[in-house]
Amino acid sequence: MAALALCATSANAARLFIPMDTKQTNHLRAYGIIYNAIASGTSAEWLLNYRGGSFSVEYTPALDASCRQRGVAFEKLSDAGYASITRKVKAPMFNGDVVALSKVPRIAVYTPSGKKPWDDAVTLGLTYAGIPFDKVYVSEVLSGALSKYDWLHLHHEDFTGQYGRFWIQYKDADWYRNDCRATEQLAARHGFRKVSQMQLAVVRKIREFVGAGGNLFAMCSATDTYDIALAAANTDICDSQYDGDGIAPNAQSKLNYSNTFAFTGFQVSTARYEYEYSTIDNTNFRFQPESTDYFTLLPFPAKFDAVPTMLCQNHTRRIKGFMGQTTAFRKEYLKPDVVLLGHRKDVMEARYIHGKHKEGTWTFYGGHDPEDYAHIVGEPPTDLDLHRNSPGYRLILNNVLCLASGKKDVQAVVCCETGSSPAPPPPASGSPFRILPGATGGSLVISGTGGEVIEVVTLVNKDGVEVYTRKFNATRVTIDMDGLASGLYNIKVNGNYAGKVVKN
Repeated sequence: MAALALCATSANAARLFIPMDTKQTNHLRAYGIIYNAIASGTSAEWLLNYRGGSFSVEYTPALDASCRQRGVAFEKLSDAGYASITRKVKAPMFNGDVVALSKVPRIAVYTPSGKKPWDDAVTLGLTYAGIPFDKVYVSEVLSGALSKYDWLHLHHEDFTGQYGRFWIQYKDADWYRNDCRATEQLAARHGFRKVSQMQLAVVRKIREFVGAGGNLFAMCSATDTYDIALAAANTDICDSQYDGDGIAPNAQSKLNYSNTFAFTGFQVSTARYEYEYSTIDNTNFRFQPESTDYFTLLPFPAKFDAVPTMLCQNHTRRIKGFMGQTTAFRKEYLKPDVVLLGHRKDVMEARYIHGKHKEGTWTFYGGHDPEDYAHIVGEPPTDLDLHRNSPGYRLILNNVLCLASGKKDVQAVVCCETGSSPAPPPPASGSPFRILPGATGGSLVISGTGGEVIEVVTLVNKDGVEVYTRKFNATRVTIDMDGLASGLYNIKVNGNYAGKVVKN
């Protein structure tokens, strides 16, 4: 086997450097190398926006051997050589940062028993990378087992109780009937008359998990059906073929969007022969051939917005699209504080989104399998040995290693222009300044929590560009944002990060 070390500077190298640009021979297994190194007590570092989001770890012969065995390209660096790289990454004019990775997250995948690893892209990706996880399902969630975990992935589940709306096409198929029967029996064992009632209990438990500091990741139909189930908590959106009775009168008007994480204002499907759950999914509106189906990752200022920066680390910003029962999210139904990570601007379609709920976070990724464009029922499993450098699968694994940094998302986002915020956000961690929406639309108010003087305020857009700077000498100031484009901005006060604002 050919040596994979790209640059051996000395036999006594201090650092093992794993590049994540196009020089990397197996991007996916590189995540497993780092995860397991941290788990063994060896701290690592993530060099954000440097060579595709590269990793560094203290050099050991065992890690050297593991990389060679797993086909992961690496370099051996001296202390001086690595210090030269970190100086560049930390430089003020370079949009990067060096983030310490020191504690691996405890991972659970919400999936029914009997599912194979290739039935779900996350299960497949974790298995291929060599990252351990536990499987949990209804019984574990309802019994409170999520408190043992830091990160939960939702298998492509239908949380609305409509069995994936597969009735339209597969109502006479044995596998469909068997799945329905098994799910109904599971609901009955837990004391629920309807599957939808069981699913609502599950999503509420998951919301508690996130609110207490957990991190949720979902793909495909688990994304929109999770929010739909929360919105429909006080009504019945299931037709008689799913639960034996009809949809509740005025079900649409009884949806409560304040319960949801990501989506608002959507319409649920009440048509018996419609495959879609709601108007959230863009599948039926996109008309995009596979050859031109790509989406773009957004850039973030790494030194001020580390979490979304980590979630978007890749060796390309242009990601090949892929279908699913829920392929993508129509932007008009996103809540204003949702952070857009990846999208197709030309068709107003979001593919990869992120947000915060109380002490925890959630991330939704549209589509079923990044390397299986249409994923037809019965197709053979994806062989990740053929896709070891998959940019789409890298996004999944970013969500795992992000938690190893211990970094939290910043304070609740202030909504500017509506003149109100869902809840008064606390100051950003370590910041002596509070930020609130102004009394009139298009403005925000910044004040010192202990009488601190505000000397200069700077707004930084998602591209890392400073779009507003003004000097002050006051303990309370008002910022007029009327001249700025809609979007999310990071706020610096006196040169230090102080929070975020969304201009609608």
